[in-house]
Amino acid sequence: MRRSICIAEPHVARAGVTSTWRFHYSTNTPLPKGAKLKFDIQSCGRDIDWDVPTSHLEEGADVIYATLEDGTLLEAEEVEVPESYIPQYEFTLPSPLKIGGKVTIVMGAPPKAKDLERLGNRCQLTIQRRRPFLLYIDSKGKGNYEEPETFGIDIKGGNLYAIRILTPSFVAKNKRFDITVRFEDEYGNLTNSAPEDTLIELTYEHLRENLNWKLFVPETGFVILPNLYFNETGVYRIQLKNLKTGANYFSSPIKCFSENDRNLFWGLFHGESERVDSTENIENCLRHFRDDRHLNFYTSSCFDSTEETSNDIWKLISQNIADFNEEDRFITFLGFQYQGEDKTEGIRLIVYIKDNRPLLRQKETKSSSLGKIYKTHTPKDFISIPSFTMGKGTVFDFKNFNSEYERVVEIYNAWGCSLKTAKEGNPRPITSLGRGGVEEDDAGSVEKALKAGHRFGFIAGGLDDRGIYSDFYDSEQVQYTPGFTGVISPKHNRESIMDALFKRNCYATTGAKIIVGFYIAGHPMGGELSTAKKPGLSVNRHISGYVAGEDTIRSIEIIRNGEVIHTLYPQVSYCDYTYDDMEPLDQFTLKREKGLSPFVYYYLQVTQEDGHLAWTSPIWIDCLASAETT
Repeated sequence: MRRSICIAEPHVARAGVTSTWRFHYSTNTPLPKGAKLKFDIQSCGRDIDWDVPTSHLEEGADVIYATLEDGTLLEAEEVEVPESYIPQYEFTLPSPLKIGGKVTIVMGAPPKAKDLERLGNRCQLTIQRRRPFLLYIDSKGKGNYEEPETFGIDIKGGNLYAIRILTPSFVAKNKRFDITVRFEDEYGNLTNSAPEDTLIELTYEHLRENLNWKLFVPETGFVILPNLYFNETGVYRIQLKNLKTGANYFSSPIKCFSENDRNLFWGLFHGESERVDSTENIENCLRHFRDDRHLNFYTSSCFDSTEETSNDIWKLISQNIADFNEEDRFITFLGFQYQGEDKTEGIRLIVYIKDNRPLLRQKETKSSSLGKIYKTHTPKDFISIPSFTMGKGTVFDFKNFNSEYERVVEIYNAWGCSLKTAKEGNPRPITSLGRGGVEEDDAGSVEKALKAGHRFGFIAGGLDDRGIYSDFYDSEQVQYTPGFTGVISPKHNRESIMDALFKRNCYATTGAKIIVGFYIAGHPMGGELSTAKKPGLSVNRHISGYVAGEDTIRSIEIIRNGEVIHTLYPQVSYCDYTYDDMEPLDQFTLKREKGLSPFVYYYLQVTQEDGHLAWTSPIWIDCLASAETT
């Protein structure tokens, strides 16, 4: 039996190019007059997706129509698709089509146009093998469409635009490590599209001559360089120079210690990708964060509602999270977002410590409140991370704060910072430029919660357009850069990362890999000290640490009880710092509930010249007399 033929022309494209695309269909059965063909470009309408053409030919550019072999032109009728902003395009045959007859669907420049590129249709911005376009056939013209025919176009990376260098953040002196070099187009895709004589030179500070390497752009678009090491302590940045263009590219900072029993891991507990759906397409999402974004850990964060996450989708997510978890490479956690009552519960991310755990839905009786969930579990089962606590309508006021489960709080994501209000100096407040968005509510202020005596570490989330965030794109809600969480952990596995989170040995950034060390009397961020064990703290709190940025460091602010007590202006990309807070401790301690000692807390805020920020988890000091140590 003769088969239908589907040919896309061109069949290979570079991401982001504008062209006129033709889809040739030869039928294997005769189609009568009045038969209908419906074309689906499979786009979601995002900026990174394939451009959506118009059926109105008078527009003069980026149109869609069809032609028959005799030159007859068929105009398309846009057909609305339920739950989609993107239409499908329907054509009606004006005459019969014999077996082997051809219909060509044209997407790009209008008929008779000469400039097929400038007036054409833009390809998607992401690479994809066999990117599908669907054609449905209704041979009787009554709306009964058969299984679709499929056209495919291979999308490859565009011209070389940037070089990204992926390195560890912490290394030890004379200990070897590997780096990955990614050759990318302007959209972040891997590419090998560069002039043949392109040569890349590798170097870094304190270079030994025998490590002055020259690299070619490989066919794969990336290369792994093994066995690098530093023989002096300090902060380094790997540099690559395109000898053809003169452009320089730098890695994120690398801190080299004389001895190192810890690592700085970067990842997301809450967030998804603009490129890849994180529910139905969870496998590609995990590959994206592992291979393209080079994260060290990632957590699924779908919402608990059945509309957002069906039982089948939850099973799919659970299976992929278990499959992708790989010690010393990429750690995955199974998690979901739980939306509870405004003020008392708010939005939070439940992160399981083990695989194959149930999705606890708020609408089900056994999990209708956080109180019920906490009573039927133990802190060894999961952690509960309050997020977007200052978003009006989804506030968590911390009055029911549970220190056993809620060890860290998400103080920042792409929709704003919940640390404090804009009037109090929040650099990235939750706000909207119009009436339809969400504004801040200081009842969920993280700073207020800290002053009330609640203790938790800081993490940052990424971008999210699901659940409560789904309407933000249709409003004038202010959007910021997706954040990162840095976790300082001795090992790269689930248990070690979760233990570091429990100890609050973590910090938040707005998306830059800023290395931050913060210590009081030698104790790291997240720690709790007391004057009973260290009486000298009543006289002097010796604060020390280091900051290494991806850009010049504009300021380092030491914050005590929510107020800046000292600011440094390094104007370099790396510095060590020290400060002695010698004000009498009893003059500014904060009171806690009856029976608990007064206290003071400190944390660090770092700001780069490019506007990126980092916030360390706090360190607390309890004011106890020596007799109270019990």
